[in-house]
Amino acid sequence: MMTLETTGLGGSVTAGHGSDQIENMVPVKDRIIKVTFNADVHASLQWNFRPQQTEIYVVPGETALAFYKAKNPTDKPIIGISTYNVVPFEAGQYFNKIQCFCFEEQRLNPQEEVDMPVFFYIDPEFAEDPRMVNVDLITLSYTFFEAKEGHTLPVPGYN
Repeated sequence: MMTLETTGLGGSVTAGHGSDQIENMVPVKDRIIKVTFNADVHASLQWNFRPQQTEIYVVPGETALAFYKAKNPTDKPIIGISTYNVVPFEAGQYFNKIQCFCFEEQRLNPQEEVDMPVFFYIDPEFAEDPRMVNVDLITLSYTFFEAKEGHTLPVPGYN
Protein backbone atom coordinates (compact mmCIF):
# COMPACT_ATOMS: atom_id res chain seq x y z
CA MET A 1 0.00 0.00 0.00
CA MET A 2 1.49 3.32 -1.04
CA THR A 3 1.12 6.34 1.16
CA LEU A 4 -0.08 9.56 -0.34
CA GLU A 5 1.00 12.99 0.74
CA THR A 6 -0.54 16.18 -0.43
CA THR A 7 0.11 19.67 0.75
CA GLY A 8 -2.72 20.78 2.98
CA LEU A 9 -4.10 24.16 3.81
CA GLY A 10 -2.14 26.41 6.10
CA GLY A 11 1.15 24.73 5.29
CA SER A 12 0.47 21.37 6.93
CA VAL A 13 1.04 18.12 5.08
CA THR A 14 -2.17 16.13 5.29
CA ALA A 15 -3.20 12.63 4.33
CA GLY A 16 -4.38 12.58 0.74
CA HIS A 17 -6.50 10.35 -1.42
CA GLY A 18 -6.39 6.58 -1.02
CA SER A 19 -5.03 4.30 -3.71
CA ASP A 20 -8.58 3.19 -4.56
CA GLN A 21 -9.35 6.72 -5.71
CA ILE A 22 -6.17 6.78 -7.81
CA GLU A 23 -7.23 3.57 -9.55
CA ASN A 24 -10.66 5.06 -10.30
CA MET A 25 -9.48 8.46 -11.56
CA VAL A 26 -10.61 9.36 -15.05
CA PRO A 27 -7.84 11.12 -17.01
CA VAL A 28 -8.77 14.41 -18.67
CA LYS A 29 -7.16 13.51 -22.01
CA ASP A 30 -7.75 16.87 -23.74
CA ARG A 31 -5.96 18.87 -21.00
CA ILE A 32 -2.20 18.42 -21.46
CA ILE A 33 0.05 20.02 -18.86
CA LYS A 34 3.80 20.42 -19.13
CA VAL A 35 5.55 19.78 -15.80
CA THR A 36 9.11 21.08 -15.51
CA PHE A 37 11.56 20.19 -12.75
CA ASN A 38 13.96 22.36 -10.80
CA ALA A 39 16.62 21.48 -8.22
CA ASP A 40 18.40 23.76 -5.77
CA VAL A 41 20.88 23.13 -2.99
CA HIS A 42 21.27 25.44 0.00
CA ALA A 43 24.73 27.00 0.25
CA SER A 44 25.58 24.94 3.36
CA LEU A 45 25.08 21.60 1.56
CA GLN A 46 27.85 20.32 -0.70
CA TRP A 47 25.70 17.96 -2.75
CA ASN A 48 25.19 17.80 -6.49
CA PHE A 49 21.43 17.64 -7.02
CA ARG A 50 19.53 17.75 -10.30
CA PRO A 51 16.41 16.49 -12.04
CA GLN A 52 16.98 13.60 -14.44
CA GLN A 53 14.40 14.99 -16.87
CA THR A 54 13.73 18.64 -17.63
CA GLU A 55 10.05 18.19 -18.44
CA ILE A 56 7.27 15.67 -18.88
CA TYR A 57 3.74 16.01 -20.22
CA VAL A 58 0.83 14.80 -18.10
CA VAL A 59 -2.94 15.00 -18.09
CA PRO A 60 -4.99 15.50 -14.92
CA GLY A 61 -6.00 12.17 -13.43
CA GLU A 62 -3.00 10.23 -14.72
CA THR A 63 -0.04 9.23 -12.55
CA ALA A 64 3.50 10.19 -13.56
CA LEU A 65 6.99 9.29 -12.38
CA ALA A 66 10.00 11.60 -12.36
CA PHE A 67 13.50 11.19 -10.94
CA TYR A 68 16.08 13.42 -9.31
CA LYS A 69 19.72 12.48 -8.79
CA ALA A 70 21.76 13.46 -5.74
CA LYS A 71 25.46 12.92 -5.17
CA ASN A 72 27.67 13.56 -2.17
CA PRO A 73 31.04 14.47 -3.75
CA THR A 74 32.75 14.89 -0.37
CA ASP A 75 34.76 12.43 1.73
CA LYS A 76 32.32 12.48 4.66
CA PRO A 77 28.73 11.28 5.08
CA ILE A 78 26.14 14.05 4.86
CA ILE A 79 22.46 14.00 5.76
CA GLY A 80 20.21 16.21 3.65
CA ILE A 81 16.53 17.03 3.80
CA SER A 82 14.43 18.68 1.12
CA THR A 83 11.40 20.87 0.78
CA TYR A 84 9.49 21.65 -2.37
CA ASN A 85 7.18 24.13 -3.99
CA VAL A 86 4.89 24.24 -6.97
CA VAL A 87 4.56 27.18 -9.36
CA PRO A 88 2.08 28.64 -10.10
CA PHE A 89 1.22 28.70 -6.42
CA GLU A 90 -2.53 28.20 -7.04
CA ALA A 91 -1.88 24.92 -8.88
CA GLY A 92 -0.25 23.43 -5.76
CA GLN A 93 -3.55 22.27 -4.32
CA TYR A 94 -3.99 19.96 -7.33
CA PHE A 95 -0.46 18.55 -7.30
CA ASN A 96 -0.52 15.28 -5.33
CA LYS A 97 2.62 13.34 -4.50
CA ILE A 98 2.02 9.62 -4.02
CA GLN A 99 5.66 8.93 -3.22
CA CYS A 100 8.40 11.47 -2.64
CA PHE A 101 11.73 11.99 -0.90
CA CYS A 102 10.78 15.39 0.54
CA PHE A 103 10.74 16.06 4.29
CA GLU A 104 12.63 12.81 4.97
CA GLU A 105 16.30 12.75 5.91
CA GLN A 106 18.51 11.33 3.17
CA ARG A 107 21.95 10.10 4.19
CA LEU A 108 24.56 9.94 1.47
CA ASN A 109 27.90 8.35 2.18
CA PRO A 110 31.12 9.77 0.69
CA GLN A 111 30.93 9.77 -3.13
CA GLU A 112 27.50 8.08 -3.03
CA GLU A 113 25.01 8.89 -5.79
CA VAL A 114 21.31 8.00 -5.58
CA ASP A 115 18.19 8.26 -7.73
CA MET A 116 15.19 9.77 -5.96
CA PRO A 117 11.74 9.12 -7.43
CA VAL A 118 8.72 11.43 -7.33
CA PHE A 119 5.47 9.63 -8.15
CA PHE A 120 2.64 12.13 -8.57
CA TYR A 121 -0.58 13.11 -10.28
CA ILE A 122 -2.55 16.26 -10.93
CA ASP A 123 -6.06 16.01 -9.55
CA PRO A 124 -8.71 15.76 -12.31
CA GLU A 125 -10.52 18.68 -10.59
CA PHE A 126 -7.69 20.87 -11.93
CA ALA A 127 -9.46 20.81 -15.32
CA GLU A 128 -12.69 22.14 -13.78
CA ASP A 129 -11.17 25.09 -11.90
CA PRO A 130 -11.72 28.34 -13.84
CA ARG A 131 -8.54 29.77 -12.25
CA MET A 132 -6.51 27.02 -13.95
CA VAL A 133 -7.95 27.57 -17.45
CA ASN A 134 -4.77 29.28 -18.73
CA VAL A 135 -2.31 27.14 -16.73
CA ASP A 136 -0.53 24.67 -18.99
CA LEU A 137 2.88 24.76 -17.27
CA ILE A 138 3.62 23.67 -13.70
CA THR A 139 7.10 23.72 -12.18
CA LEU A 140 8.02 21.37 -9.36
CA SER A 141 11.02 22.69 -7.47
CA TYR A 142 12.99 20.96 -4.71
CA THR A 143 15.60 22.50 -2.44
CA PHE A 144 17.94 20.35 -0.35
CA PHE A 145 19.31 21.59 2.98
CA GLU A 146 21.83 19.99 5.29
CA ALA A 147 19.88 18.32 8.10
CA LYS A 148 20.92 19.81 11.41
CA GLU A 149 19.78 19.01 14.93
CA GLY A 150 16.80 21.15 15.88
CA HIS A 151 16.52 22.74 12.42
CA THR A 152 13.03 22.75 10.93
CA LEU A 153 12.14 23.26 7.29
CA PRO A 154 9.60 25.65 5.87
CA VAL A 155 6.61 23.66 4.66
CA PRO A 156 4.73 25.02 1.65
CA GLY A 157 1.10 25.93 2.18
CA TYR A 158 -1.72 26.55 -0.22
CA ASN A 159 -4.78 28.66 0.54
